[in-house]
Amino acid sequence: MTAHEEQLRRLALHDEGFIESILAINLRAIHPDAGCQLSPKTHALVRLAALVALGAAPVSYQWTVGAALDADATAREILGTMIAVAPISGIARVVQATPDVALPLGYDLDAAFEELDPDR
Repeated sequence: MTAHEEQLRRLALHDEGFIESILAINLRAIHPDAGCQLSPKTHALVRLAALVALGAAPVSYQWTVGAALDADATAREILGTMIAVAPISGIARVVQATPDVALPLGYDLDAAFEELDPDR
């Protein structure tokens, strides 16, 4: 594997250590000196809203939902964030993000839909 292939793989996997090293930033830290006056939970929920608005990659949702859960956000607050951003980002973005947000919450939508399929 070449160096650029390894870097592409690490970016696709949202490898925090790699991203932090190439961007010289701390992805999880919230520094009041940097102007962020949000709690860690609010910070993670705002990031989730931004990812939905941008139509982010699945791994980005999984990472951010994990950060929100680590900061004591509830599934209800995570879902509320998605509902709140829907009128701004568009319902299509929210629908697209839902399976990727549900998975780290412990709900596999694909498996749930398969169980509901009457042809099975």
